[in-house]
Amino acid sequence: MPLGYWKKKNKSTKEHLVENEEVSGGHAGSGSFSKSSVNGAGLPPPPANLRPKLVFHTQLAHGSPTGRVEGFANVKELYGKIADAFNIRPPEILFCTLNTHKIDMDKLLGGQIGLEDFIFAHVKGIKKEVEVHKSEDALGLTITDNGAGYAFIKRIKEGSVVDKVKVICVGDHIECINGRNIVGIRHYEVARMLKELPRDKKFTLKLIEPMKAFEMLEPRSKGGKPVSDSKMGTGKGTLRLRSKGPATVEEEPTEFEEKAVSKVDDLLESYMGIRDTELAATMVEVGRDKKNPDEFAMALDETLGDFAFPDEFVFDVWGAIGDAKQGRF
Repeated sequence: MPLGYWKKKNKSTKEHLVENEEVSGGHAGSGSFSKSSVNGAGLPPPPANLRPKLVFHTQLAHGSPTGRVEGFANVKELYGKIADAFNIRPPEILFCTLNTHKIDMDKLLGGQIGLEDFIFAHVKGIKKEVEVHKSEDALGLTITDNGAGYAFIKRIKEGSVVDKVKVICVGDHIECINGRNIVGIRHYEVARMLKELPRDKKFTLKLIEPMKAFEMLEPRSKGGKPVSDSKMGTGKGTLRLRSKGPATVEEEPTEFEEKAVSKVDDLLESYMGIRDTELAATMVEVGRDKKNPDEFAMALDETLGDFAFPDEFVFDVWGAIGDAKQGRF
């Protein structure tokens, strides 16, 4: 299907629930890739006895004993395992970081986990409601999500509208916009909703911040550099998680993969106001063997048909993948 005819499909409400893009919601480090094709995206998760027999250590980020989790194939199942380990409900988990208990967006868990990584789960803390005056078209927010239906703030641009509202912080889960509950709405839709709010009007946000231990209280973070700029994991391999299909153990990403994912993640932020290394990794994986932009567009439509990407964005992604292949970054 040529780019000019590539349109967003009509989806049912259920199909707009967040799977494991994410992080989104938003997903740590640049993605790694299977050497096989992406055609297995529609396969059901394998039975538990066929999943990789890997054990990971985990703690609650605000403080807890150490638990052990294993036998999960995606982010939702991981949250369920962590919840069982600490006798909490899975919806209490906002997001996870790797190898640090801090709210560090450079260490955000995404679609892969290093085989020696330690998982810290950040759970719901204080609820807050804030009124914001949209004095400019751009709010200065970058949105990602946790892979299980929660959109949260990944970056706040210094000097922006939101930066001046000091109660809003990186890591805050956006629960409601103007009274509308947005739990389960994909992060790119949340970014669009915020962008379309009328200028020179006030709007309200209901937020939930991650629970913090007293020793973790520190100056408000702007979100740091993009997660894809730093290598994820300390292990020699990674467990790649997918929203559809089995989890796989893979080698660390190549230089091409790291650079391509980083650039595509930057393009996602520029065009859509989101950062999502798992989505970026999937796009690079889809495009690495395609011969032209139209073929790439059709493959994206087949794999990620619930996203509406502008034609110019698809061209830029295609160019970024080509630049990475040629070592032009």
